[in-house]
This record gives sequence, C-alpha cells and structure tokens, in this order.
Amino acid sequence: MKASNKIMCALALATSVFAGQAMAASWQDQLSSAANELSKSSTTSNASTTGTTGNSVASLTSLLGGGTKALSADSMTNAAGILQYCMKNKLVSATNTDNIKNGLLDKLGLDSGTKQSQPEDYTQGLMGLLNTGNGQQLNLDTIGSSPLAEKVKTQACDFVLKQGANYLS
Repeated sequence: MKASNKIMCALALATSVFAGQAMAASWQDQLSSAANELSKSSTTSNASTTGTTGNSVASLTSLLGGGTKALSADSMTNAAGILQYCMKNKLVSATNTDNIKNGLLDKLGLDSGTKQSQPEDYTQGLMGLLNTGNGQQLNLDTIGSSPLAEKVKTQACDFVLKQGANYLS
C-alpha cells in the first residue's frame, strides 16, 4: 500500500508541476502579446511628441528618468501656460499653482485678466504643449491616460511648478 501511495503522490506532484509550467507559459504569452499590442499602438499613434520620444512604455519611462530637463519648461511663459493646463486637468493643487502662475505672468508683464496678444509658447502651454529644457516638445494632452502616462504628466507639472516658484523667489 505504501508503494502505491508514493506513486500516486509522485504522479500528483508531476501533474501539478507540468500544469504550473503550462500556466506560467500562458501568462508569459499573454504578457508578451500585451506588450506587442502596446508597441504597435504607440508606433502608429506617435503624435504625442515632436522629436524622438513617443508614448510607448520605453519613451514614457525615459521621460521619468530623464531628469528635470526632460520634463521642465524651457521658458517661463511656457511654464505659466503649462501651470494653467495642469490646474485645469487637476494634475496639481490649484491654490498654490494659481498664485505661482499669476506671479509669473505679472513678472513677465503678461496680465492674465486681459485678452492681449499672448506669446506663442504661453498659448502652447495652455494646450498642454511642454517645450522642454532639452529642446523637445511634449504634448501632455495626448500621451495617454495609463498610470505611467499620468505619472509623467504629474511629474512634469511638479517640475514646472518648482521652476515657477524658483523664478519668483
């Protein structure tokens, strides 16, 4: 009896091992397929940025790791516009951000209350176009809504907010 119990246990163990390997292979295939789909969709809709970055996982990750130049504004007028965009899309706290944005506009001689001619980089910022410190343009409005894209947007808004605060002090 003991020999037959050992054989049954061995067969059960072998079956579970093979089933586990098959399940792991299935998960790996699903992950690979999802990654391929993401790559295809990001290469076909690469209108999110001008320059070398797109909205693929790799390019979004490189933006996060690219330091402050990759996600900060190259001018204070663009920063003011980006701050307005960030507030409108609830990517930053509105109270402090509005004060900094208005301070930037005042310091730059642009009154936020009048409909005077506004610099192009300010209006680009209002549309979510971040003219970055490394010479590229990142469209925050079209990089997507994945958790990674939201993190890029939030980090860009945080960097620009810190830029504006430093400029005012």
